[in-house]
Amino acid sequence: MRHPALWLALIALVPASLLLAVCWGSSGWAWPWEADAAMTRVVLELRLPRAMAALVTGCLLAVAGCLMQVLLRNPLADPYVLGLSGGAAVFALLGMTLGLSFLPVPLLAFAGALLTMIVVFVLARGSGPWSTTRVLLTGVVLASGWGALISLILALGPDASLRSMLFWLMGDLSYASLSTWWLLPLALGLGLLWLRARSLNVMAGGQLQAALLGEATRQRFWEIYVAASLLTALAVSLAGAIGFIGLIVPHLMRLIVGSDHRRLLPAAALFGGAFLVVADTIARSAFGPRQMPVGVLTALIGVPLFLLLLHRAVKIR
Repeated sequence: MRHPALWLALIALVPASLLLAVCWGSSGWAWPWEADAAMTRVVLELRLPRAMAALVTGCLLAVAGCLMQVLLRNPLADPYVLGLSGGAAVFALLGMTLGLSFLPVPLLAFAGALLTMIVVFVLARGSGPWSTTRVLLTGVVLASGWGALISLILALGPDASLRSMLFWLMGDLSYASLSTWWLLPLALGLGLLWLRARSLNVMAGGQLQAALLGEATRQRFWEIYVAASLLTALAVSLAGAIGFIGLIVPHLMRLIVGSDHRRLLPAAALFGGAFLVVADTIARSAFGPRQMPVGVLTALIGVPLFLLLLHRAVKIR
């Protein structure tokens, strides 16, 4: 593996971001090992689970962004481009509006995203060759429909739950809770994707090139679509609709480690997870005691950063 110092730095970002998350809060800075019993409880029961949820969500979105950009062969592709976040939001908001407290919001969100994935899969599937245009158009139209339903739910929903609905739509980790055992299936899933890195490299070159190199293009594209959709559904169910992680992180990592997915996937996972942990820590601590949805902060960072990257790419051409 080239540039070992770079990889050591990427790996070190993860524990460094987690340390920042458990030490810094709206009440100030405190080292966990020097804290009293009350602060230790805050760290173990609030800050650490939330930081772990942010880490996993960032990893999921970053890797989903890499896959979606291969799937649609478009560097502007985002994990939410096919309407997954819209479906998740509709189901989650319905649960909040109808008072379905026996069904957790993450479970409802995952069901909505999964339903969207199945609908796009069924409607976009044809008897001819794989068409990214058909998948993209189906997803965009479905996303517009979900958006209309979201507006209707917000307009007719009770005022008491409007704030929590808006926070969830903007991306919020306030209610996220994740144990460390989640890291094992996440690492396993990312490992399986890494084993498919060669196929991702081939598919990124287009269907004709992939077919000439012996890839079953239709099967591979559906595998990529299902994997990207499931990763996005899990991320949305954990933290709502957090934008720009899946768009910006793959771009940044391509500049640093190149386009080979054997390096790009692990680099994007590490940096995406650490980035969201730091962003969530700032969002919940910088304006304490008030908290800002982390999706707002990622958008404020992502928009100028993306414009800068776009300007750089145009200038190079």
